[in-house]
Amino acid sequence: MSTTTAPAPSAAGTPAPQGKPTAYNRDPKRRKRILMAIGGALVAFVFIAPYLVMVLDSLRTSSDVKSTPPSILPKVWQWDTYAQILGDERFLNWLKTSLIVATGSTVIVILVAIPAAFMTARHRFPGRGLFLLLVLVTQMFAPTSLVVGLYRQFFELNMINTYGALILTNAAFNLAFAIWILHGFFSSIPLEVEEAAALDGASRWQILRRVMLPLTLPGLVTATIFTFIAAWNEYVVALTLMIDDDKKPLTVGMRAYITGYEQHWDQLFAASVIAVVPVVILFAIIEKHLVGGLTAGSVK
Repeated sequence: MSTTTAPAPSAAGTPAPQGKPTAYNRDPKRRKRILMAIGGALVAFVFIAPYLVMVLDSLRTSSDVKSTPPSILPKVWQWDTYAQILGDERFLNWLKTSLIVATGSTVIVILVAIPAAFMTARHRFPGRGLFLLLVLVTQMFAPTSLVVGLYRQFFELNMINTYGALILTNAAFNLAFAIWILHGFFSSIPLEVEEAAALDGASRWQILRRVMLPLTLPGLVTATIFTFIAAWNEYVVALTLMIDDDKKPLTVGMRAYITGYEQHWDQLFAASVIAVVPVVILFAIIEKHLVGGLTAGSVK
């Protein structure tokens, strides 16, 4: 006759727990990583959700966008909206203007900010503090508060409705931010690095180009991205200075899809999706340099 053995009681008089603890309960670090991953996914979804809605609305019909109650997915998938937008000559002109203005402004800002930040960070000269203060003060003025003065100034220079007016304005309003960003990066580099390069016979220009710029590449990338995005998204000055429809940037031109007489919401959303693409491409190209620049030039 067989007998069964009861589980041995624990010290407290209760049966000992059966089974092995799971990896989730056994490893607190693993549990923390899982929770952080879930939290990160939720935060990412909050930021991505508006773009997802914009993409879905661009694939709806215009009447479906305005339907009540709204549906999550389009009732009719309209795939030819993007072909219509890319075939619209007005949109292509707006896209060209935005690319010219954003690229031109970014190039000017970087070319001016690099030597200005380098000189103020690495050299002491009379009026240095006042110069940095003036740079900071210019950052406090919004383009909206100066738009009337800007219009009058460019009218006197016969530059109304020109690319140059937008490029110079965007460069002026983003230059202070770039100088302060690069100034901080140049100041963080030990003076011994610059002195070692000078002892090796490098000129001031060679020190800046071969030693300092690789070490400040993350700051340079940051200044480039923020300047390009700010110029790409600028609206008030472009609305005031650009008169011809074919010379307006995307931020101003896309208003034409929604008027008091007709509303093409599907085309507006499709144009908005396309307008995001150049910025995404810039991030994709420049992201690896942001990571690589953290250590570039630190080891000879």
